[in-house]
Amino acid sequence: MRKICGAADVLTDPLELRTYECDGLTSHRTVPALVVLPETAEEVAAVVRLCASAGVPFVARGSGTGLSGGAVPHASGVLIVMSRMRRILEVDPVARRAVVEPGVTNLSVTQAASPHGLFYAPDPSSQVVCSVGGNVAENSGGAHCLKHGFTVNHVLGLEIVTPAGELTWLGDGTGVLAGYDLLGAFTGSEGTLGIVTKIIVKLTPVPEAVHLVLAAYDSLEAGGRAVTDIIAAGIVPAAIEMMDALSIEAAEAAVHCGYPEGASAVLLVELDGPSAEVEAELSTVRELCEAAGAREIRAADDPVQRAGIWAGRKSAFAAVGRLSPAYIVQDGVVPRTALGDVLARISALSEESGIRVANVFHAGDGNLHPLVLYNDAVPGEAERAEVVSGAILDACISYGGSITGEHGVGVDKSRYMPKMFTAEDLDTMQLLRCAFDPASLCNPGKVFPTPRLCGEVPGHRRGPHPATARGAEIF
Repeated sequence: MRKICGAADVLTDPLELRTYECDGLTSHRTVPALVVLPETAEEVAAVVRLCASAGVPFVARGSGTGLSGGAVPHASGVLIVMSRMRRILEVDPVARRAVVEPGVTNLSVTQAASPHGLFYAPDPSSQVVCSVGGNVAENSGGAHCLKHGFTVNHVLGLEIVTPAGELTWLGDGTGVLAGYDLLGAFTGSEGTLGIVTKIIVKLTPVPEAVHLVLAAYDSLEAGGRAVTDIIAAGIVPAAIEMMDALSIEAAEAAVHCGYPEGASAVLLVELDGPSAEVEAELSTVRELCEAAGAREIRAADDPVQRAGIWAGRKSAFAAVGRLSPAYIVQDGVVPRTALGDVLARISALSEESGIRVANVFHAGDGNLHPLVLYNDAVPGEAERAEVVSGAILDACISYGGSITGEHGVGVDKSRYMPKMFTAEDLDTMQLLRCAFDPASLCNPGKVFPTPRLCGEVPGHRRGPHPATARGAEIF
């Protein structure tokens, strides 16, 4: 590894290794055996070839902001940290695309494109620090995915290193695909199919007009009605976000965003597009928000004002740390029509358990981010928080939703996969994984609760899984 990357880019000191023991979900920790920091795609390929030849597992890591344990290292493996590959290689305003390395931060792409009147649409709340490579791995969304789509809708081509160490391309950068959509299969595969080393992303023209509406409500249910009414009116905003009283309190303390005092819920509705269209939609949105019982409505079209209002929502995850020394960030999805029922269920779970839950969510597409607060210094409280967190996902599934919308399954939610998918479904997914990674060395132990070995025949097992025989836990 030192020959490939240079001695300074290979870490073996136990204290330095501990820097990488977890991602943004700190409840799962593993110290890697070795950390390497390659600076080129060729170095990544050489590292992977060496791991493959020695049968050593490897995990790729971007900025480490993931919230599902997807970048947790393997104790006997190599952690390949992509943060030094952070060059924006090209911005092509005519073709409306950019070529970037995986360590480039999400927001940097928009900053590089903005002089050309373009921006990069996917915008996770962590966009200041999260990497584009990590966004590809998790198929990240963000506040504006309701109208503009997720990462997969903005990726035109990927240079990847396969689990065997081959450097190759998926997609040709035009967005026109022939044959199987391997580009789509790779995006959102959570690092289990290979490592991305270059990304061709689509850039979007900056809209002519942008208006942001803030509506305050005395209940989440009233805000939920406004969301349903807006979508039912045929309006597709760029974003519809909602926060409850607890998350508002945290955001106010952190960034002084000036949200209306005493509000039980705040709804943010952003409209973008041609000026005439936005003005017409703005009038309708205000009427619908008032009809749903808004106690206060504010509107902003000035970029500075909009940024100030968005600051509260963007800071919500980190700000909750002011209310609790520890918390679990969940990521369930429900149909919009079920938002009220599921939020009521979350409130009941909180009251029954004595565990506080702050709610922040992408209301437009039903992507919930309940923040389950607990004190890890109190015996048993972490376990109670885990129970509440799991019950929230169970509620999402029971209403026809999903266990994740954008944070991924990783190691944290793998035990819920059999609740959402049949054994046949999981077998089919693993056939794809095995096609890319027959040796099961690429980010092993993620996504699937008890992954099949790639030599196994799909179907019901007649004996214990080999991993079980070695003492692995079955969920």
